[in-house]
Formats: sequence, C-alpha cells, structure tokens
Amino acid sequence: MEPIEAVKTEPTQEPGRGVDMPDGESPPALSVVIPAYNEADRLPATLTAVIEFLRTRDYSWEIIVADDGSEDATPAIASAAALAPTVRHLRLPHRGKAATVRDGVLAAEGDVVVFTDADLSTPIAYVDRVRDLIASGWEVVIGTREGAGARRLGEPFYRHLMGRAYNYAVRLLVVRGISDTQCGFKAFRRQVARDLFTRSRLYRDTSGALRGPLVTGFDVEILFLARKGRYRMCELPVTWHHVAGSKVRPGLDALLMLRDVLNVRVNDLRRRYSTETRADAGCAERGV
Repeated sequence: MEPIEAVKTEPTQEPGRGVDMPDGESPPALSVVIPAYNEADRLPATLTAVIEFLRTRDYSWEIIVADDGSEDATPAIASAAALAPTVRHLRLPHRGKAATVRDGVLAAEGDVVVFTDADLSTPIAYVDRVRDLIASGWEVVIGTREGAGARRLGEPFYRHLMGRAYNYAVRLLVVRGISDTQCGFKAFRRQVARDLFTRSRLYRDTSGALRGPLVTGFDVEILFLARKGRYRMCELPVTWHHVAGSKVRPGLDALLMLRDVLNVRVNDLRRRYSTETRADAGCAERGV
C-alpha cells in the first residue's frame, strides 16, 4: 500500500469572474459545506469572506450552511444569506457535528464537495488547489497542519499536544499514513463523498437529548472508509489559524474522540461497513 502523497502548495489568488447558478442549469462545480452550531458571532464574517472569494472565481458554486439546531442568531443569519441563489440553509435538529456535516455533504450538488469549519481557520482560497488536485485524479483531499509547507498560527500548546497524541492513537489503531486527521478542511469528488458519508455509522442514533457542542472523531471514520475503499487520497499542507471561541472541550472531547476511534475498529471487525454502494462511486483508479 502506497503512502498518502503530500502536496506542497500555496493557495491561489488569481481573480476571475463570478458565476451565479440560475435554476434549471447543471450542478455547480463546487459545494462548500459550513457546519454551524451557535456561530452568530463568527458566521457573518465567514460567509462574507467565502462569498467574496468565490465571486471572483470562474466556476459555479454553492454554499451550504448546515445549522446544527443553533439556539442563537445563527438560523436568522443563515436564512438571510440563503436569499441569494448560491447559498442554502439546512435547518437541522441538534445532533452534533458528525450528523450535521453528513447531512450537509449529502445535500451538496457540486462536482467537488468541501467542508470547512465555521471559524474559517483554513483560508477558503485553498479550494482552488483542491479543485486542481481532484481534476488531476485524486478523490479525497485532506487539509493537513503537519509537515513541509504547513503552518499552525496561534495554536495553544495544549491543543497541539492533544491533537498529536490523538493522531498517534489514530495511526496506531485505525488509519496509518495520515499526518493530520482532524483538520476541519476536507474535500471529495461528489460521488465519493456520497459513498463515504452514506456508509458512515458513527452518530447515526442521536435520539437522546443533546446539550452543547458535540465535537467528535467522525473524520477518522470517513478516512478509514476511504482507505478501505482504496480511494486515491492526498494531503494538502495548509496554513491554519487558531481562532478564539473553539467548540473543542479539552479532556472530555479527547475521550469522546478516542471512543470514536475504538468504535470504528469494532464496527469494522463486526462487518458493519457495507461495501454494496462502493461500485456506484464510478472511480477507475485507486492509488492508495
């Protein structure tokens, strides 16, 4: 099995012309999914930055705000933004980030599907490089804050230490060869995204009452399924900015995420990851 390829790059900034998608035309070239839970303070600036950037591109696009049952002004902000034809607001019950990202990704219609955190800690300009990589044959692109060409700016030491310890456990137990599974910037070819998120099992049963944010290790399950399905994956080094107001709870979330890693391994041993939809993905090459 070949190691995942690291792609050293800088985001492109070349302007083009904006494209709005009228009703009845072909699907957009790009979908950007932004999961949001009580993000009223950050979402306006994030939406402004994403929209202003994408309007300079020469391809069609859509933005999906996947609202995880927010209790602040997030729904009003997302609904107002969704008056534009290129923005969609998914108002969802509060079930945590895993379920919210899954619903947002499965609702996406773009040829390339990207999900990125609401704090925009990874600059949106990287979507251009993502599109180039997927056009060249890669099927999953993983933003990474580790290795040559990557930078972490302003990250508290305890967050970095927690992240590296978690990644060590992930590589030991579930997915080897990926330097950073938890960067909140990942991209997929649309058919691949639908295959992986349809087959994911974590946080399907969210019938119980949930309070507060639920940051989980769902990324690990998606990457495990991508590796299991032999999808072609590459890592894209990014410049990542720590943004105040993170929903991550040190200690508690670390335990929850470690539990998720163990559950992925148990699910695989119990053959809970069906491969029946695998053939529908329509990919000819498997480089990993």
